[in-house]
Amino acid sequence: MAETNIDYEEQREQVAEVAMQMILHAGDARELIMKALDAVGQGRYEEAQKELIEAKEELRQAHVFQTSVIQSEAAGTKYEYSLLFTHAQDTVMTIFSEMNLAKKIIALYQDMDRRMQVLEQRTEEKQNVSYTA
Repeated sequence: MAETNIDYEEQREQVAEVAMQMILHAGDARELIMKALDAVGQGRYEEAQKELIEAKEELRQAHVFQTSVIQSEAAGTKYEYSLLFTHAQDTVMTIFSEMNLAKKIIALYQDMDRRMQVLEQRTEEKQNVSYTA
């Protein structure tokens, strides 16, 4: 996209293609994030982490596409406003936020799970003491 002499229609198609790639990768990331949250809800923390790693890679790819247009514009290419590209940027940023929230939610689940295990262990120990008394 660094070429500055391309015609308007070709440029519009290129930006649309970049936008679609951004939306595609961001959408794939969202699906993986949801799978991670489903997994953590069932106590499958390792699987959830793997899903988040894949989601992070999808978001990285979306960001690479976004950056290509931004760097091209910084290098002098003039772009017409594109609602599709704006939508793609919004989608990527929204899913970045979802990723951050998912990480926090997963950490909370893990913390709650650890606390529950401690409480269950203490309850079991108290029950064992009362049975032996």
